[in-house]
Amino acid sequence: MSDNSFVLDVTRIREEAQKKMDAGPVTNTYGLDKDRVIAVLNDVVATEVVCWLRYTRHAIAAVGIDRAQVSAEFTEHAAEELQHAIRAAERISQLGADPDFDPATLMQRSHTDYTTPPHDDLDAMLKDNLLAERIVISTYQEIIRWLGDQDPTTRRLMESILEEEEEHADDLTDLLGV
Repeated sequence: MSDNSFVLDVTRIREEAQKKMDAGPVTNTYGLDKDRVIAVLNDVVATEVVCWLRYTRHAIAAVGIDRAQVSAEFTEHAAEELQHAIRAAERISQLGADPDFDPATLMQRSHTDYTTPPHDDLDAMLKDNLLAERIVISTYQEIIRWLGDQDPTTRRLMESILEEEEEHADDLTDLLGV
């Protein structure tokens, strides 16, 4: 039979918290390599910025009979991608580091590509964005599994971003009629 009792040593926790006040929200109970989490989140920032750029470019460049509907969807997705980048950057700051928005390295760190199909090829734009969403969904699922219970705050952040990325993929699938 296992012992299910739970004892919280508040005195020890208070003493440890007092010793490392400059660490902000990162305590001794943080379960992962903080620098690795920050690096992963900086890749997420890069990915989201590239997605914001791609969606924005496609929204502006799109022409054709379905332009209004497709452009509106791209514009909405672009705004959400930018918010994802900001939220990931804020988490990096909470972990005591600076987010990396360096334009010179965004593409190297991004999980997705920046594409520029012809302005009259809405189908290619939709497919490029759907492919990017599918890549992001897979990579973010892997990040969430890796985080597990060791960093629940970052995991919840990634889960909420993942939920919106899945909605984006669903929207794009609907527009493609597949």
